[in-house]
Amino acid sequence: MERTASSLEGAVDSAISTPASLAPRGEAVDLAQAVARVRQVAEAVRANIGRVIVGKAAVIDLLLVALLSEGHALIEDVPGMGKTMMARALARSIHGAFARIQGTADLLPGDITGISYFNQKTGDWEFRQGAVFAQIVLVDEINRIAPRTQSALLEAMQERQVSVEGHSLPLPTPFLLLATQNPVEMEGTFPLPEAQIDRFLLRLRIAYPSFEEERDMLYRFKDIQPLDTLAPVITAEEMGRLPAVVRAVRVTRPVAEYLLALVRATREHPAIELGASPRAALALFRASQALAAMQGRDYVKPDDVKGLAVPTLAHRLLVTAQSRLQGRTVEDIVGEIVSRTPVPAEKL
Repeated sequence: MERTASSLEGAVDSAISTPASLAPRGEAVDLAQAVARVRQVAEAVRANIGRVIVGKAAVIDLLLVALLSEGHALIEDVPGMGKTMMARALARSIHGAFARIQGTADLLPGDITGISYFNQKTGDWEFRQGAVFAQIVLVDEINRIAPRTQSALLEAMQERQVSVEGHSLPLPTPFLLLATQNPVEMEGTFPLPEAQIDRFLLRLRIAYPSFEEERDMLYRFKDIQPLDTLAPVITAEEMGRLPAVVRAVRVTRPVAEYLLALVRATREHPAIELGASPRAALALFRASQALAAMQGRDYVKPDDVKGLAVPTLAHRLLVTAQSRLQGRTVEDIVGEIVSRTPVPAEKL
Protein backbone atom coordinates (compact mmCIF):
# COMPACT_ATOMS: atom_id res chain seq x y z
CA MET A 1 0.00 0.00 0.00
CA GLU A 2 2.83 2.37 0.95
CA ARG A 3 4.56 1.95 -2.38
CA THR A 4 1.35 2.60 -4.33
CA ALA A 5 0.45 5.63 -2.25
CA SER A 6 3.97 6.99 -2.73
CA SER A 7 3.73 6.61 -6.51
CA LEU A 8 0.40 8.42 -6.55
CA GLU A 9 1.87 11.25 -4.51
CA GLY A 10 4.91 11.34 -6.80
CA ALA A 11 2.70 11.94 -9.82
CA VAL A 12 1.01 14.85 -8.08
CA ASP A 13 4.29 16.33 -6.83
CA SER A 14 5.59 16.20 -10.40
CA ALA A 15 2.56 18.09 -11.67
CA ILE A 16 2.95 20.78 -8.99
CA SER A 17 6.62 21.22 -9.81
CA THR A 18 5.74 22.28 -13.36
CA PRO A 19 3.04 24.93 -12.99
CA ALA A 20 3.83 26.32 -16.43
CA SER A 21 1.80 23.45 -17.89
CA LEU A 22 -1.35 25.01 -16.46
CA ALA A 23 -1.18 28.12 -18.63
CA PRO A 24 -1.18 28.69 -22.40
CA ARG A 25 1.98 29.81 -24.24
CA GLY A 26 4.18 28.45 -21.46
CA GLU A 27 3.29 31.19 -18.99
CA ALA A 28 3.72 30.27 -15.32
CA VAL A 29 0.60 30.42 -13.20
CA ASP A 30 0.06 30.36 -9.45
CA LEU A 31 -1.67 27.14 -8.35
CA ALA A 32 -3.93 28.94 -5.86
CA GLN A 33 -5.11 31.30 -8.61
CA ALA A 34 -5.63 28.41 -11.00
CA VAL A 35 -7.70 26.49 -8.45
CA ALA A 36 -9.73 29.64 -7.74
CA ARG A 37 -10.48 29.80 -11.46
CA VAL A 38 -11.66 26.17 -11.43
CA ARG A 39 -14.05 27.01 -8.61
CA GLN A 40 -15.29 30.08 -10.46
CA VAL A 41 -15.93 28.05 -13.62
CA ALA A 42 -17.68 25.26 -11.67
CA GLU A 43 -20.01 27.76 -10.00
CA ALA A 44 -20.78 29.48 -13.32
CA VAL A 45 -21.48 26.21 -15.14
CA ARG A 46 -23.60 24.90 -12.27
CA ALA A 47 -25.68 28.08 -12.23
CA ASN A 48 -25.99 28.10 -16.01
CA ILE A 49 -27.23 24.52 -16.22
CA GLY A 50 -29.51 25.29 -13.27
CA ARG A 51 -31.45 27.61 -15.55
CA VAL A 52 -32.55 24.49 -17.46
CA ILE A 53 -32.32 21.65 -14.93
CA VAL A 54 -34.17 22.26 -11.66
CA GLY A 55 -32.66 21.20 -8.35
CA LYS A 56 -29.93 18.76 -9.45
CA ALA A 57 -26.81 20.60 -8.33
CA ALA A 58 -25.23 17.41 -6.93
CA VAL A 59 -25.64 15.60 -10.26
CA ILE A 60 -24.24 18.57 -12.17
CA ASP A 61 -21.25 18.61 -9.84
CA LEU A 62 -20.57 14.95 -10.60
CA LEU A 63 -20.65 15.66 -14.33
CA LEU A 64 -18.15 18.48 -13.79
CA VAL A 65 -15.98 16.11 -11.74
CA ALA A 66 -15.96 13.69 -14.68
CA LEU A 67 -15.17 16.46 -17.16
CA LEU A 68 -12.34 17.93 -15.07
CA SER A 69 -10.93 14.45 -14.37
CA GLU A 70 -10.97 13.57 -18.08
CA GLY A 71 -13.29 10.69 -17.27
CA HIS A 72 -16.73 9.57 -18.39
CA ALA A 73 -20.07 9.03 -16.68
CA LEU A 74 -22.74 6.33 -16.82
CA ILE A 75 -26.25 7.54 -15.97
CA GLU A 76 -28.68 4.83 -14.90
CA ASP A 77 -32.23 6.09 -14.67
CA VAL A 78 -35.68 5.74 -16.18
CA PRO A 79 -36.67 7.75 -19.28
CA GLY A 80 -37.83 11.33 -18.97
CA MET A 81 -35.47 12.45 -16.20
CA GLY A 82 -33.73 15.15 -18.28
CA LYS A 83 -30.53 13.29 -19.16
CA THR A 84 -30.35 14.58 -22.75
CA MET A 85 -31.23 18.12 -21.74
CA MET A 86 -28.57 18.09 -19.04
CA ALA A 87 -25.93 16.93 -21.52
CA ARG A 88 -26.96 19.60 -24.05
CA ALA A 89 -26.90 22.29 -21.36
CA LEU A 90 -23.39 21.24 -20.33
CA ALA A 91 -22.19 21.39 -23.94
CA ARG A 92 -23.65 24.85 -24.41
CA SER A 93 -22.22 26.07 -21.13
CA ILE A 94 -18.66 25.21 -22.22
CA HIS A 95 -19.23 26.26 -25.85
CA GLY A 96 -18.51 22.72 -26.98
CA ALA A 97 -19.85 20.54 -29.76
CA PHE A 98 -22.62 18.10 -28.79
CA ALA A 99 -23.44 14.78 -30.42
CA ARG A 100 -26.08 12.21 -29.57
CA ILE A 101 -25.84 8.53 -30.42
CA GLN A 102 -29.06 6.57 -30.12
CA GLY A 103 -28.32 3.03 -29.06
CA THR A 104 -29.90 0.44 -31.35
CA ALA A 105 -29.03 -3.16 -32.18
CA ASP A 106 -28.22 -2.30 -35.82
CA LEU A 107 -25.79 0.53 -35.00
CA LEU A 108 -22.40 -0.07 -36.67
CA PRO A 109 -18.91 0.86 -35.45
CA GLY A 110 -18.53 3.21 -38.41
CA ASP A 111 -21.59 5.15 -37.25
CA ILE A 112 -19.64 6.00 -34.11
CA THR A 113 -16.05 6.41 -35.29
CA GLY A 114 -16.62 7.48 -38.91
CA ILE A 115 -15.91 6.00 -42.32
CA SER A 116 -13.69 6.57 -45.33
CA TYR A 117 -15.47 7.02 -48.64
CA PHE A 118 -14.46 7.76 -52.21
CA ASN A 119 -15.43 11.27 -53.31
CA GLN A 120 -16.16 11.08 -57.02
CA LYS A 121 -15.94 14.87 -57.38
CA THR A 122 -12.39 15.10 -56.04
CA GLY A 123 -11.30 11.63 -57.11
CA ASP A 124 -9.87 10.89 -53.70
CA TRP A 125 -10.71 9.06 -50.50
CA GLU A 126 -12.02 11.22 -47.69
CA PHE A 127 -12.84 10.59 -44.05
CA ARG A 128 -16.28 11.41 -42.69
CA GLN A 129 -16.17 11.87 -38.94
CA GLY A 130 -18.52 9.86 -36.78
CA ALA A 131 -20.63 11.13 -33.91
CA VAL A 132 -17.85 10.56 -31.38
CA PHE A 133 -15.96 13.60 -32.71
CA ALA A 134 -17.57 16.07 -30.34
CA GLN A 135 -16.73 17.51 -26.93
CA ILE A 136 -19.86 16.19 -25.20
CA VAL A 137 -21.14 12.86 -26.56
CA LEU A 138 -24.36 11.34 -25.25
CA VAL A 139 -24.79 7.62 -25.93
CA ASP A 140 -28.45 7.03 -25.16
CA GLU A 141 -29.35 3.49 -24.06
CA ILE A 142 -25.84 2.16 -24.53
CA ASN A 143 -26.96 -1.32 -23.48
CA ARG A 144 -29.05 -1.61 -26.65
CA ILE A 145 -25.90 -1.44 -28.78
CA ALA A 146 -24.50 -4.78 -29.94
CA PRO A 147 -21.23 -5.85 -28.24
CA ARG A 148 -19.15 -5.44 -31.43
CA THR A 149 -20.24 -1.82 -31.73
CA GLN A 150 -19.92 -1.21 -27.99
CA SER A 151 -16.26 -2.14 -28.28
CA ALA A 152 -15.73 0.74 -30.71
CA LEU A 153 -16.23 3.08 -27.77
CA LEU A 154 -13.45 1.56 -25.64
CA GLU A 155 -10.54 3.20 -27.46
CA ALA A 156 -12.33 6.54 -27.55
CA MET A 157 -12.99 6.42 -23.81
CA GLN A 158 -9.53 5.25 -22.74
CA GLU A 159 -7.16 6.69 -25.35
CA ARG A 160 -9.26 9.69 -26.48
CA GLN A 161 -8.70 8.69 -30.06
CA VAL A 162 -10.18 6.38 -32.67
CA SER A 163 -8.38 4.11 -35.12
CA VAL A 164 -9.81 3.89 -38.62
CA GLU A 165 -8.10 1.86 -41.34
CA GLY A 166 -4.75 1.93 -39.56
CA HIS A 167 -4.82 5.65 -38.73
CA SER A 168 -5.22 7.04 -35.21
CA LEU A 169 -7.28 10.21 -35.06
CA PRO A 170 -7.38 12.33 -31.86
CA LEU A 171 -10.73 13.37 -30.41
CA PRO A 172 -11.57 16.98 -29.50
CA THR A 173 -10.55 18.47 -26.16
CA PRO A 174 -12.26 18.40 -23.73
CA PHE A 175 -14.01 15.09 -24.36
CA LEU A 176 -16.74 13.68 -22.14
CA LEU A 177 -18.83 10.62 -22.96
CA LEU A 178 -22.15 10.33 -21.12
CA ALA A 179 -23.85 6.98 -21.50
CA THR A 180 -27.35 6.17 -20.30
CA GLN A 181 -29.14 2.93 -19.67
CA ASN A 182 -32.62 2.13 -18.41
CA PRO A 183 -32.34 -0.08 -15.31
CA VAL A 184 -35.95 -1.27 -15.62
CA GLU A 185 -36.50 -2.38 -19.22
CA MET A 186 -34.08 -5.19 -20.15
CA GLU A 187 -35.73 -6.71 -23.23
CA GLY A 188 -33.51 -6.43 -26.29
CA THR A 189 -30.46 -5.22 -24.35
CA PHE A 190 -26.83 -6.32 -24.19
CA PRO A 191 -25.29 -6.08 -20.69
CA LEU A 192 -22.14 -3.97 -20.61
CA PRO A 193 -18.98 -6.05 -20.13
CA GLU A 194 -16.97 -5.40 -16.98
CA ALA A 195 -14.09 -3.99 -19.04
CA GLN A 196 -16.33 -1.26 -20.37
CA ILE A 197 -18.08 -0.50 -17.09
CA ASP A 198 -14.66 -0.10 -15.46
CA ARG A 199 -13.85 2.69 -17.92
CA PHE A 200 -16.62 4.91 -16.60
CA LEU A 201 -15.26 7.21 -13.93
CA LEU A 202 -18.67 7.64 -12.29
CA ARG A 203 -22.10 6.08 -12.22
CA LEU A 204 -24.90 8.36 -11.14
CA ARG A 205 -28.66 8.58 -10.94
CA ILE A 206 -30.71 11.73 -11.44
CA ALA A 207 -33.74 10.53 -9.45
CA TYR A 208 -37.22 12.06 -9.35
CA PRO A 209 -37.50 15.73 -8.41
CA SER A 210 -39.17 16.86 -5.21
CA PHE A 211 -42.69 18.25 -5.31
CA GLU A 212 -41.41 21.84 -5.19
CA GLU A 213 -38.79 21.21 -7.89
CA GLU A 214 -41.32 19.61 -10.23
CA ARG A 215 -43.74 22.49 -9.68
CA ASP A 216 -41.00 25.01 -10.52
CA MET A 217 -40.16 23.00 -13.62
CA LEU A 218 -43.75 23.19 -14.88
CA TYR A 219 -43.76 26.98 -14.70
CA ARG A 220 -40.23 27.36 -16.06
CA PHE A 221 -41.07 25.45 -19.24
CA LYS A 222 -44.57 26.87 -19.62
CA ASP A 223 -43.75 29.56 -22.21
CA ILE A 224 -40.15 29.12 -23.36
CA GLN A 225 -37.42 26.53 -23.67
CA PRO A 226 -34.53 27.83 -21.48
CA LEU A 227 -32.05 25.70 -23.40
CA ASP A 228 -32.60 27.80 -26.53
CA THR A 229 -31.30 30.93 -24.79
CA LEU A 230 -28.48 29.32 -22.83
CA ALA A 231 -25.17 31.09 -23.43
CA PRO A 232 -21.66 29.68 -22.78
CA VAL A 233 -19.82 30.73 -19.63
CA ILE A 234 -16.39 29.44 -20.72
CA THR A 235 -14.71 28.47 -23.97
CA ALA A 236 -13.99 24.85 -24.77
CA GLU A 237 -10.32 25.76 -25.15
CA GLU A 238 -10.03 27.04 -21.58
CA MET A 239 -12.08 24.14 -20.22
CA GLY A 240 -9.65 21.80 -21.92
CA ARG A 241 -6.78 23.33 -19.92
CA LEU A 242 -8.42 22.99 -16.49
CA PRO A 243 -7.69 19.24 -16.05
CA ALA A 244 -4.00 20.21 -15.77
CA VAL A 245 -4.94 22.29 -12.72
CA VAL A 246 -6.81 19.33 -11.25
CA ARG A 247 -3.78 17.06 -11.68
CA ALA A 248 -1.71 19.53 -9.63
CA VAL A 249 -4.01 19.42 -6.59
CA ARG A 250 -2.06 18.04 -3.63
CA VAL A 251 -2.89 14.65 -2.10
CA THR A 252 -0.95 13.92 1.09
CA ARG A 253 0.27 10.45 1.98
CA PRO A 254 -2.34 9.88 4.75
CA VAL A 255 -5.19 10.79 2.38
CA ALA A 256 -3.75 8.60 -0.41
CA GLU A 257 -3.42 5.69 1.99
CA TYR A 258 -6.97 6.27 3.24
CA LEU A 259 -8.17 6.11 -0.37
CA LEU A 260 -6.29 2.87 -0.94
CA ALA A 261 -7.68 1.42 2.28
CA LEU A 262 -11.21 1.93 0.92
CA VAL A 263 -10.30 0.33 -2.42
CA ARG A 264 -8.55 -2.65 -0.84
CA ALA A 265 -11.46 -3.18 1.55
CA THR A 266 -13.71 -3.85 -1.45
CA ARG A 267 -11.44 -6.76 -2.40
CA GLU A 268 -11.65 -8.31 1.05
CA HIS A 269 -15.30 -7.74 1.94
CA PRO A 270 -17.19 -11.07 2.21
CA ALA A 271 -20.24 -9.68 0.36
CA ILE A 272 -18.18 -8.66 -2.70
CA GLU A 273 -17.15 -11.20 -5.30
CA LEU A 274 -15.08 -8.84 -7.48
CA GLY A 275 -13.40 -5.85 -5.84
CA ALA A 276 -12.26 -2.53 -7.24
CA SER A 277 -9.38 -2.53 -9.73
CA PRO A 278 -6.24 -0.32 -9.66
CA ARG A 279 -7.98 1.76 -12.32
CA ALA A 280 -10.73 2.38 -9.77
CA ALA A 281 -8.14 3.67 -7.29
CA LEU A 282 -6.79 6.09 -9.87
CA ALA A 283 -10.31 7.16 -10.77
CA LEU A 284 -11.16 7.94 -7.15
CA PHE A 285 -7.82 9.76 -6.82
CA ARG A 286 -8.47 12.02 -9.84
CA ALA A 287 -12.11 12.57 -8.98
CA SER A 288 -11.16 13.66 -5.46
CA GLN A 289 -8.67 16.14 -6.91
CA ALA A 290 -11.38 17.55 -9.17
CA LEU A 291 -13.87 17.93 -6.34
CA ALA A 292 -11.27 19.69 -4.19
CA ALA A 293 -10.45 22.12 -7.02
CA MET A 294 -14.15 22.81 -7.61
CA GLN A 295 -14.37 23.85 -3.96
CA GLY A 296 -11.38 26.18 -4.34
CA ARG A 297 -8.82 24.03 -2.51
CA ASP A 298 -5.38 23.00 -3.75
CA TYR A 299 -5.41 19.90 -1.52
CA VAL A 300 -7.70 16.89 -1.08
CA LYS A 301 -9.51 16.20 2.18
CA PRO A 302 -10.74 12.77 3.34
CA ASP A 303 -14.29 14.10 2.94
CA ASP A 304 -13.65 14.47 -0.81
CA VAL A 305 -12.74 10.80 -1.02
CA LYS A 306 -15.69 9.74 1.16
CA GLY A 307 -18.18 11.75 -0.89
CA LEU A 308 -17.04 10.18 -4.17
CA ALA A 309 -16.55 6.59 -3.00
CA VAL A 310 -20.02 5.36 -3.97
CA PRO A 311 -20.35 6.97 -7.45
CA THR A 312 -16.74 6.03 -8.29
CA LEU A 313 -16.49 2.49 -6.91
CA ALA A 314 -19.98 0.95 -6.71
CA HIS A 315 -20.49 0.23 -10.42
CA ARG A 316 -17.13 -1.58 -10.63
CA LEU A 317 -17.98 -4.18 -7.97
CA LEU A 318 -19.79 -7.50 -8.18
CA VAL A 319 -21.65 -8.65 -5.09
CA THR A 320 -22.04 -12.32 -4.23
CA ALA A 321 -25.20 -14.20 -5.13
CA GLN A 322 -26.05 -14.64 -1.45
CA SER A 323 -25.83 -10.89 -0.86
CA ARG A 324 -28.15 -10.25 -3.80
CA LEU A 325 -30.65 -12.72 -2.40
CA GLN A 326 -30.50 -10.88 0.91
CA GLY A 327 -31.40 -7.65 -0.89
CA ARG A 328 -28.09 -5.92 -0.23
CA THR A 329 -27.11 -3.30 -2.80
CA VAL A 330 -23.57 -2.51 -3.81
CA GLU A 331 -24.11 1.10 -2.75
CA ASP A 332 -25.01 -0.05 0.76
CA ILE A 333 -21.89 -2.21 0.94
CA VAL A 334 -19.60 0.63 -0.18
CA GLY A 335 -21.27 2.89 2.36
CA GLU A 336 -20.59 0.26 5.03
CA ILE A 337 -16.92 0.14 4.02
CA VAL A 338 -16.66 3.92 4.19
CA SER A 339 -18.22 4.02 7.64
CA ARG A 340 -15.88 1.34 8.99
CA THR A 341 -12.60 2.61 7.51
CA PRO A 342 -10.66 4.90 9.91
CA VAL A 343 -10.29 8.44 8.63
CA PRO A 344 -6.78 9.93 8.86
CA ALA A 345 -6.45 12.55 11.57
CA GLU A 346 -3.14 14.02 10.37
CA LYS A 347 -3.06 17.70 9.58
CA LEU A 348 -3.41 18.29 5.83
